Amino acid sequence: MSNERRPPSPPNAQRRELLRRAAALSLLPATLGTSWAQTYPSRTVTIVNPYGPGAGVDPVARLVAQRLGERLGQTVIVENRMGAAGMIGAGAVAAAAPDGHTLLISASNDVAINQHLYRNMKYNAERDFAPITQLVQLPMVMAVHPNVPAKTLTEFVALAKAKPGGLTYGTPGNGSLQHLVGALLQSLTGIDMLHVPYKERLMVDLLAGRVDASFAGAHVFAPHVKAGTLRPLFITGSQRSPVYPDLPTVTELGFPGMSITQWFGAYAPARTPPAIVRRLNQEMVAIIQSPEVRKILLEQGAEPVGSSPEAFAQFLKSEIARFGELVRVSGATVEQ
Repeated sequence: MSNERRPPSPPNAQRRELLRRAAALSLLPATLGTSWAQTYPSRTVTIVNPYGPGAGVDPVARLVAQRLGERLGQTVIVENRMGAAGMIGAGAVAAAAPDGHTLLISASNDVAINQHLYRNMKYNAERDFAPITQLVQLPMVMAVHPNVPAKTLTEFVALAKAKPGGLTYGTPGNGSLQHLVGALLQSLTGIDMLHVPYKERLMVDLLAGRVDASFAGAHVFAPHVKAGTLRPLFITGSQRSPVYPDLPTVTELGFPGMSITQWFGAYAPARTPPAIVRRLNQEMVAIIQSPEVRKILLEQGAEPVGSSPEAFAQFLKSEIARFGELVRVSGATVEQ
């Protein structure tokens, strides 16, 4: 039995004071978070779009930025920081101060696909970003030149099987979402098409019939479909698009595994106070779900989403894994 003497217990008043201080310290992070949220934003908020102006992510980013500024009572601008397949802009946000004044609105490529293609990425999407919300998803449409004697997916598959490697499909490049969709189509149907990666002039060659088929967002092909210069075969979403109400989905055609979409999301740098992330989520979801904005987006072929930070983080994780498998199936490689 030890003869060691225990130190005397502090008096009741001293013990109560120690407990009070410990409780106060435990509440400090939450108190600071609430304080930051109450004073946020204190200056201009910059939304970085890692792609060029005028197309793709840009219209959605500017639509959100304008209305977010009105709701926050502060100027919100969009800064296009292009280059390196979206990684320059995304990397800049990952390295920015985590105070909610620098945000990212980006496509799935630079947060869910690029890490499977590039060995030297300077950021990790799951580690370096705080997901705010998924904004929209954009189903892909497969379209062919009218010279291709196929009016349905079934007819296209039969044609491709009759002439292995004889049909071509163009994409914006190796590892692009369009490349992955084409590779998945081949894998699921057992056909063999020739992939033709482009840096530019893809639409020119598709309209001229120098390449047989391609994939793009619903609104991209819409004017050409209306003019009769392209023929759509299917849409990759799980529901029909108002842009093409008569066009069947891959699910309807018996290929639910082909339901793969481009999607845009909003992010803050990791370690941004949760109260600020929650405030941004509430405002952006309200914007995306407003009748006016929903109408604009649907007319552009974009389906509004609006999700919680937690749901978006889980979705991002699952998409990173899914795209990793698609890159493997496609055999896509890029020069570094």
